[in-house]
Amino acid sequence: MLWALADAAVNGHAGEAGTHRAAWPHLAQVCRLERRRVHCRTGQVERTVSYAITSLPPTQADAGRLLALWRGHWGIENRLPWVRDVTFGEDRSHIRTGTAPQTVAACRNLVIALLRQAGATSIAGALRTSAGRPATAIRLVATAGIP
Repeated sequence: MLWALADAAVNGHAGEAGTHRAAWPHLAQVCRLERRRVHCRTGQVERTVSYAITSLPPTQADAGRLLALWRGHWGIENRLPWVRDVTFGEDRSHIRTGTAPQTVAACRNLVIALLRQAGATSIAGALRTSAGRPATAIRLVATAGIP
């Protein structure tokens, strides 16, 4: 459930509680999103609350539109890290020193981008296919970006 507060008199002073005590003149709406999830095994209800701010006025983004924008943002935000963690096991990696973590993450991102550019809808499935066909994997890398 999403609530949006679009009171210019209140929202314009939202930043005054911060260390710089400056108002946020372009802040149009403050949003509160409450999520409820029922655990499939225990039946226990988990409730989380998140907050957001936006410069979009209610005439451009009502509560329904704000919710769609919020979901779209997190869908994009969660897509790459989820694939890197679940498919590549990034959180279990023992690569932790120097520039190695950034280098390996960049390689993983490159592989994901190449597979998506080639039309893969399942990165895990495409990796399994490529593992069994090394020539296909080499061709994918060698011809990246070349029509």
